[in-house]
Amino acid sequence: MKALRLLRENAGEAPRLILTQVPKPTLIPHHVLVKVHASAIHPSDVGNALGQFPYTQYPRVVGRDYAGVVEQGPQELVGREVYGTSGHAYAFTRDGFQAEYCLTHQDDVALKPNNISLVQAATLGVPFTTAAQMVERAAVTESDTVLVIGANGAVGSAAAQLARNMGARIIKATRDGGGEVDTDKDPELEAVDALTRGEGVDVILDTVGDVALTVSALKRLAKNGRLAFISAPKTGARDISFDMRDFYRADLSLLGCNSLNPSAKDMARRLRGMRELFESGKLEAESKWTPVPIDQAVEAYGKLMRRETDVKYVIVMV
Repeated sequence: MKALRLLRENAGEAPRLILTQVPKPTLIPHHVLVKVHASAIHPSDVGNALGQFPYTQYPRVVGRDYAGVVEQGPQELVGREVYGTSGHAYAFTRDGFQAEYCLTHQDDVALKPNNISLVQAATLGVPFTTAAQMVERAAVTESDTVLVIGANGAVGSAAAQLARNMGARIIKATRDGGGEVDTDKDPELEAVDALTRGEGVDVILDTVGDVALTVSALKRLAKNGRLAFISAPKTGARDISFDMRDFYRADLSLLGCNSLNPSAKDMARRLRGMRELFESGKLEAESKWTPVPIDQAVEAYGKLMRRETDVKYVIVMV
């Protein structure tokens, strides 16, 4: 079968991503063999191809997200359309999903929502489970006002949808002026004061990871406020500072959320919980994805690795 495989001969060289032929996986107990229809290329996939994850074991089939049809496995799953994502294993220490077939544990798959396509489903795993992780860690409730930094990105958009579905009030902060707060024109996030009548926000979901923005955001938290973040600068200073006394006296919380820490089983649990929300129209799949055949996927990866494009690619196998 065709597969995108990451190779590295020794620790001193950069990985190489190739399209190659590998054996079709053989079914083993408690697993399913999925004929993969599509798999998104997420920023973490690009980082993996660049060698940014020291625990990746080589050679390795890449790809954290997928959607497809179960070809072999438990009878109740055979023929069903499923989707899933990686957690900390698939694409890093176990073969991922950018191949014509994948083998995954039966507990790691979720039934695809009926109202979205396989291509759309293949883009949902990482952003929506990461967003769900942030919402869970920050303990968002219906009475909260939530500031989403980077609300126009994949994770930010998902986080805003999930928090709104819980009944929270959402304030979007974006760089393009598409939200209530423009982070380019207002890096101190002073607009939050006007939007909350000076009370601040209960929760901040920071999907950007910019040091200055994060420090500014901490100053906009109300008492008992929680700030969850998912990234940090890849280069340069990553330290942030705040007044410890003010922080503890306001009962504030700063929460790091790493989407690679949960297991694929945990991720599948979150995806199953979202199925009804997608089917009822309460959640929507992002539409800013460009399909690319697997035969052209290495070229697409190359453009992203060299930062020549901002296009979001989803690899189509069939």
